[in-house]
Order: sequence, then C-alpha cells, then structure tokens
Amino acid sequence: MGITLFSQTITQTIRGKVTDAVTQENLLGAIVIVINSELVIGAICDIDGNFVLENVPIGRQSIQASMIGYETYVTSEIMISTGKETVLSIELQESNIYLDEVVVTIRKDAPLNTMTSLSARQFTVEETQRYAGGMDDPARLASSFAGVATPSVSSNGISVRGNNPQGLLWRIEGVEVPNPNHFANLTVVGGGMLTAISNQMMGNSDFYTGAFPAEYGNVSSGVFDIKLKNGNTSEHEYTFQTGALGIDFATEGPFKKGENTFYAINYR
Repeated sequence: MGITLFSQTITQTIRGKVTDAVTQENLLGAIVIVINSELVIGAICDIDGNFVLENVPIGRQSIQASMIGYETYVTSEIMISTGKETVLSIELQESNIYLDEVVVTIRKDAPLNTMTSLSARQFTVEETQRYAGGMDDPARLASSFAGVATPSVSSNGISVRGNNPQGLLWRIEGVEVPNPNHFANLTVVGGGMLTAISNQMMGNSDFYTGAFPAEYGNVSSGVFDIKLKNGNTSEHEYTFQTGALGIDFATEGPFKKGENTFYAINYR
C-alpha cells in the first residue's frame, strides 16, 4: 500500500521602506523582489515607499530593489525566521554618471554620512548576525576591519590603528555616550564583556577609522556612529534567545495600526 505525504512550506513576511540615499525621499514605484525564488515574489513600493513581501520561505534569502535612474541594490543572505517578520530600510543611490574622462562609481558599503569621503564604511545588522565569534555583539564586528583590533578576548574594546580604546567616540542617534557596554571598564580596556546594544535594535551604522567629519569632536581614535532600526508598524512581534552568554528578549509593533508609529523594547 502506498502512502502520499504532503508538506507545507513555512513562510514569513518581509516589510520595509525604500528611500533616496541622499534626499531621503520615499521612492514610489521602486520594485523589490526575492532573488532566485521558485515562484516570483515581489512588490512595488507605495506612495510612502513601503513594500510588503508575503509568503517568503524561511531560511537565508537575498533581496533586490531597483528603480529607473537608480543603482540596483542587493542585500544577500538575510536570515528569515518563523517567529519574527524582517523589516528592511533600503536606500538607493542614483545611477552612475559616465563622462568622457570621468567615471563616478558607488561603493556598496559607502557610509551613511555623506560628508565622509574615506576611512569609513557602513555595515548592516545582517553582517553582525553572521560574523563568526561575534556573540551577536555589533561592537565585535568592527575588529574585522583593516587597522582595527580587539585588545582582549574578554572585552569588546576597539583599538583603531594602535590607539587606546578609550579614544573611541560612541554616538547613538547623534548623541554622544561614554560607553554602551555592560560591565564597562574605562580604565583598562575601554570596553566591556558584552555591549548593551542588541542587533535586534540596531540599524545600519557607520564606523570611522580616520578623516573624521567636522561634526565629530573629542576624537583621537575612531568613531562608532550607531543608528537604531525602524520597527514593525504593522504587526506585533516577539523574539527570545537564550544561550551561554545569557538571554535576549525583544518586542516591537505598532502603537496603533494604520499609523506610521511603533514601539521597540529589548532586554539583553
């Protein structure tokens, strides 16, 4: 006797917003798709630049955003899980301009701060989640950059080009903070065992190793300019992680559905 079994593919929703990288204007009509999916999964941004990709299979997926007059944006290997919708903030750069003698190109990891020309790069939350030995600590990801090191395995203090970690300037949403770490030890290594900033709350951020723009003062080593992510304005979500390093709980969602407001709470 033969038995036929049917399995159901587990899916999740990806939400996000597409804006112009320079003007921050919402890009109406931008096309967002899931690359290499068996069935075509895509969406067109509305007047507010928002998009929703439904029924995306869980696992690592690559997302592409494109629009006429702009460079195609691709973010690879995003982890899609069952318990939490993924919210993306995508910024598109205007297309390269080709002249007779000059070619203008756009870096994929160009910093968010347009006043910076060198010695800086942007990194994404997805990178912090994939970084080997990162302990889900965004601060430890910076040690993979050229000229940057972590003085001790028991600390996430950041030494830039041999300078003392105390010389690093931390900023969160434009506000300078002394040290965003648990059990911070400013007198020895300028870091802590683990940062208080979870990748559940962190958005795309900039890290500088030199040539600092004028807006940054009191800098002798480097700058870690941290941005917080936009939360889910459509659904309430909860995330819980536990391991040898402790527990991590996060929740986010809309204050009121239909309005562009949200709350985000994280305990680590």
